Amino acid sequence: MYTVKSPQLPELSVVIPVHNEVENIGKLVAEIQAALTGGAAFEIVTVNDGSSDATLDVLTGLQERVQELRVVSHENCCGQSTALRTGVAAARGKYIATLDGDGQNDPADIPHLWQRLQELNKSEGVRMVAGYRKGRRDTAWRRFCSRVANGVRSRILRDATPDTGCGLKVFDRAVFMDLPYFDHMHRFLPALVRRHGAGVVSVEVNHRPRKGGRSHYGTWDRFSAGVIDLMGVLWLLQRTRLPVSVEYFKDEHGHGMADDRTGGAATVHSTVSRAVA
Repeated sequence: MYTVKSPQLPELSVVIPVHNEVENIGKLVAEIQAALTGGAAFEIVTVNDGSSDATLDVLTGLQERVQELRVVSHENCCGQSTALRTGVAAARGKYIATLDGDGQNDPADIPHLWQRLQELNKSEGVRMVAGYRKGRRDTAWRRFCSRVANGVRSRILRDATPDTGCGLKVFDRAVFMDLPYFDHMHRFLPALVRRHGAGVVSVEVNHRPRKGGRSHYGTWDRFSAGVIDLMGVLWLLQRTRLPVSVEYFKDEHGHGMADDRTGGAATVHSTVSRAVA
């Protein structure tokens, strides 16, 4: 279902995939509204991914007092990547901010990441700013598994991203919609964006302990799916060719000129990836 109350087109769409987060989603929506109110126009697009609890009821109830809130619902659970793509496809903003529905990502970080994206997009062609949970608030076992997974992924894909699993990211909607879609793609977004020819920068963000509910992904689930997906993404990267293209045409006097009528004198595809404190 789609509900749109705000007549003003937003500049930023905050997309939240949600599955069985009845204890967390209400507070999270309120925090997002508080963090972004007073700035540029925004919307909050929640995607209820076939929750079996009262998550959908909470979300539709919130729409009565949160005019920026839109609710999209899957009839069955399709997974985080599919829910993310559903939300981005429904979003109306040029820029997308994503975060997890469990409340561990801090919405107060969104304005800073969005500002950095706009600054670096102009100067360096950066199209994604990814959160880096340097002070991660999880169990020691989950932190250890995350370090191992990030290390293996980084060495194989060379995505120069210290924390690709962080749900808090801000990026250009058009770039995301051009990415190849597959289940679990959300775990490899920085590598896929770089494959597209765009830059990715990581910025340290706050991370909070989970206050309610439980994690929906176990260590074995992540490992078994991750190995297959990692090999698939590596296959994609090895078969990518990024062109440097220039269009030539004649002006009204018959003189030759080089131009890209859709975006500048020459379209040059390049990548930038680094961590920014």
